Amino acid sequence: MITPFRLAIPQSALDDLHRRLADTRWPDQPRPATPADGGWRLGPPVEELRELAEYWRTGYDWRAAEAQINSFPQFTTEIDGQNVHFLHVRSVEPDARPLILTHGWPGSIVEYLDLIGPLVNPVAHGGDATDAFHVVLPSLPGYGLSGPTTETGWDQFRVARAWAELMSRLGYDRYLAHGGDWGSAITRELGVADPEHLVALHVLQIFSASISGKDADLSDPEERHSVETGRRYRAELGGYSALQSTRPQLISYALTDSPVGQLAWIVDAFHHWTGNPVGRDALLTNVMLYWLTGTAGSSARYYYDGYQNFRHALAENTVPTAVAVFAHDIAAPVRRVAEKSNNIVRWKTYEQGGHFASLEQPELVLTDIRESFRPFTGMNPTSA
Repeated sequence: MITPFRLAIPQSALDDLHRRLADTRWPDQPRPATPADGGWRLGPPVEELRELAEYWRTGYDWRAAEAQINSFPQFTTEIDGQNVHFLHVRSVEPDARPLILTHGWPGSIVEYLDLIGPLVNPVAHGGDATDAFHVVLPSLPGYGLSGPTTETGWDQFRVARAWAELMSRLGYDRYLAHGGDWGSAITRELGVADPEHLVALHVLQIFSASISGKDADLSDPEERHSVETGRRYRAELGGYSALQSTRPQLISYALTDSPVGQLAWIVDAFHHWTGNPVGRDALLTNVMLYWLTGTAGSSARYYYDGYQNFRHALAENTVPTAVAVFAHDIAAPVRRVAEKSNNIVRWKTYEQGGHFASLEQPELVLTDIRESFRPFTGMNPTSA
């Protein structure tokens, strides 16, 4: 069963948030002993986070964000025992192709809201009718408006199977897929799980295609960049992952109880993983979808569940795969490695943008999606 959904957060939840923000107990901010210890090296600086938290409390307009989300048709359905929330926006173009978009952590459907219009109605946004898509945009199980998962075991493989069921339930016999972060891993596995129906896919990362120093040709700029990016991630940026992949329940107490804790946990990623600033309203709407739904813990469990599988070799993905690599991402895949287990048909790198490219460089992502999927026309989709 597919049920229409409308987002309506009670005022009491917003009042509770504002009270908690006003009553925040702030930590100390040590003076740096060396220049390397300054700035964001130890985590978000107190004064910068206080300023953002105060704007969240007194200036940010959740009702405007809620209205934007509600401007799109939304639905819920149960798949594999889990509630799944999704946007389903049909194009007016008769030859539009179905496209499922998948976010990751610590992202949400917010990453793609501004792309929906150009995707479903390219003519109204200066594009060509042949680039039209029917957009399906789910909230990952355990994230945001899908609500917390009730059990462990929701990894990229299980979500991929759920997405195949969702697209079938919507009546799409042939479709396309795009993803970033966990959405990239899920979209890649969707190619393994449903190659009879998934025509082609487009991802922003292939995490399994990063390379270490012992395996790299350091005279090759792509491989040298992958090695350097991996070293920085392991040395500086991977603390959140180590915790979420081993003790996700531990961090969930702090993030579920403290809005500033949830804010800091997400803001730190947006600061270090991007090449271009993300607007604070979009950032706070993203944080709100974790805070209001209490999904800090269940979203963190993706690292626990997903990392259990990283030790195993990936099955071959035969579906035509396009990859867009953004220079400031925390993942830097190498094409020759990606080609070992993926059918790579397009590989393009960009000097601007980072991990949240759909928010940082939406025009580049939109263009790359359009160009990647132009060869896959005449799909004649149907929808229930």
